[in-house]
Amino acid sequence: MHRLLTTLALASAAIAAPTLAQNEIGTIERGTYICELPGDVRGTAGIPQPQANFTIESASRYTSPQGNGTYLRRGNEVRMTSGPRNGDAYRVISRSFLRLLDADGTPGKLRCIRQGR
Repeated sequence: MHRLLTTLALASAAIAAPTLAQNEIGTIERGTYICELPGDVRGTAGIPQPQANFTIESASRYTSPQGNGTYLRRGNEVRMTSGPRNGDAYRVISRSFLRLLDADGTPGKLRCIRQGR
């Protein structure tokens, strides 16, 4: 019986390991993220959405025009975990480019680009 439990525990760990590796906890680049919606060919390339802007202050804290909060990055997803943006989630497209996720988890139109320091 002991051998069976050990085998099951090892098998469970082997199955769970790839999942954890794909969702490692991390951070995003510090700085101010300017958010916009796509424009059109007749106008500007982007339509600023200043109320959506935010600044990453440290490894887990952000500030926004509405107030301060915390975030958590797991893999290529950033989720605001407290404050005025609690529940908002973003897909990490590149080191300085995030896209707000819709309620169903698909990338939405709002994009946020980190401004150079």
